[in-house]
Amino acid sequence: MTQETAADTAAWTGAKAILFDLDGVLTPTASVHERAWQELFDGYLASQPGVSGYRESDYFDHIDGKPRFDGVRDFLASRGITLPEGPLDDDPAHDTVHGLGNRKNAVFNGIVSAGVEPFEGSVRFLQAALDRGLKVAVVSSSRNAPAVLKAAGLSRHFAVVVDGVVAAEQGLPGKPSPATYEYAAKLLDLSSSECVVVEDAVSGVQAGHAGSFHSVIGVDRGAGRLTLLDAGATLVVSDLQELIP
Repeated sequence: MTQETAADTAAWTGAKAILFDLDGVLTPTASVHERAWQELFDGYLASQPGVSGYRESDYFDHIDGKPRFDGVRDFLASRGITLPEGPLDDDPAHDTVHGLGNRKNAVFNGIVSAGVEPFEGSVRFLQAALDRGLKVAVVSSSRNAPAVLKAAGLSRHFAVVVDGVVAAEQGLPGKPSPATYEYAAKLLDLSSSECVVVEDAVSGVQAGHAGSFHSVIGVDRGAGRLTLLDAGATLVVSDLQELIP
């Protein structure tokens, strides 16, 4: 066993549960979210003269890992734009925070309905965790987590899913607050210190770092290894298969 492999294995040795983010960790749907956000804001900003257009970096700087409507607010704030909130179920055609968020959701669901292939290495790591007797949960800011898990064929593994809907029902702040991860640990009847957080987003790594978790494993899907380490990751891998001894 190499020194690096030993360190990777130590990151989850002694834990009793793995708390997985979904998009970008278990499934490649982070790229689908990116496409949906770009389509949303390309269309919206086209009607806003003098405002700089959407850039790829905007996703990681203002949106990635956050609850959907927080992503809308934070991106608009980066352009000096403030919109009315609108009702939670506002028409996607309306230029409100909730209208734009619902418009993005419609684009996302249209893409996901064709099916989702999970990351092979993540599935192998998930199975290795289950074989060790660890409990598992999904903690996602997305309100679409159950649909994505079903489309990826992973639903049967996760009795505990804390998504954007659950967070809203329980009054839990979204990432980078650790509240949703802490709630998942509670549902598993475990302390935070017995649970490993696995995240690909800066805000999610910050959430894990802010809580008293066993460790925080970053998965670099584009945010950058050093960026995730600076956000508080215990270690960063390119693929979760690297954690299997």
